[in-house]
Amino acid sequence: NLLTTNNSTMKLLLNALTFLAVAGPSFAFTTSSKFGVVNRSESGTKLLARKPFISGNWKLNPQTRDEAIALGQEIAASITPDTPDIDIALFVPYVFIESTMNAVDGKLMVGAEGVSPESQGAFTGAVSCSMVKSIGVQWALAGHSERRTLFGETDEEINGQCLKLIEDGMSVMLCIGETLAEYEQDLAGAVCAVQLKKGLAGITKEQMARVAVAYEPVWAIGTGKVATPEVAQSVHAKCRAILADMYDQEVADATRVLYGGSVSPESVDALMSQPDIDGGLVGGASLDSAKFGRIINYKPV
Repeated sequence: NLLTTNNSTMKLLLNALTFLAVAGPSFAFTTSSKFGVVNRSESGTKLLARKPFISGNWKLNPQTRDEAIALGQEIAASITPDTPDIDIALFVPYVFIESTMNAVDGKLMVGAEGVSPESQGAFTGAVSCSMVKSIGVQWALAGHSERRTLFGETDEEINGQCLKLIEDGMSVMLCIGETLAEYEQDLAGAVCAVQLKKGLAGITKEQMARVAVAYEPVWAIGTGKVATPEVAQSVHAKCRAILADMYDQEVADATRVLYGGSVSPESVDALMSQPDIDGGLVGGASLDSAKFGRIINYKPV
C-alpha cells in the first residue's frame, strides 16, 4: 500500500511538472507590483483592481524635526487593522525624510517632494534621485503646481525629473491640473492632455507601472474649494482616456489617478466613491493627524 501511495504521489508530481512546463512561467508565477500600481500575471493578460493610494504633501512644513517626528508618529498610529487595504505615503521636506521614516516605523511610505534631473555636479541646492534613494525613498513628486508657478519649472524640466526617477528604478507621482481661468473656459481636458503628454514623454508602457498621476485643479489648492465629486470624476475619466490614447487601454486601466484639490475629511468619502478616482494627494489636511487619519480611513458612500 505504501508503494502504491508513493507511486501515485510521484505520478501526480510528474503530471504537475509537465503541466507547468507546458503552461510556462506566466502560469507558475503571478507578480504583485512592489509599487502598488498593478497586479498582473507575467504574461500581462490579467489585470486586477487598482489599489487606492492616499498620500500627503507636507510642502514647507512643519518647522522643526521634533514636530515632523510627532506628526509622523500620530499619522502612523491612525493606521489600524480596520484601515482600508491601500497604499499610504507622506511626501516630506528632504531634511525630515529619515526622521519621518523612523517615526512611522514602516507603516507607510515616505517620499520626496521633488528631485533634480541631474545626477551630480555643480548644481547648488539640488537633490538627486540617487541621494534620496540611498536613504530608502522610492517615490517622489514631479510637476506640482507650486513648482510650476512659483519656481518656473517647465514641462520639459518636469519630464526630465520623471525620466530620471524611472531610470534610477524609482516611482513618480506626476501632478497635472488647470487654473481657474482654464477651467472656466472648459480647457481642463486640454491642459491635462498637454501636461501628461509632455511630462510622460519617453516613458514606455512597461515603465508606466511606476507612475501615478495626481490631478490637482490649481484653483482648488489651498483655497478650501473642492471640485464636486462629479466634476473631479469627469476630469479623471478624461485623463484615463488620454492615457489610453498615449499608450493603450491596459495602461489607462492600470494607472492610478489621484485627486489633489483640498481633500478633506468632509470630501474624501464622496471622492473615493467615484470609479476613476484612485486616491488623494492631500495638502493642508496632512499636517493635522486627526484629519489625515480620517482621510486614510475613508468610507466610500
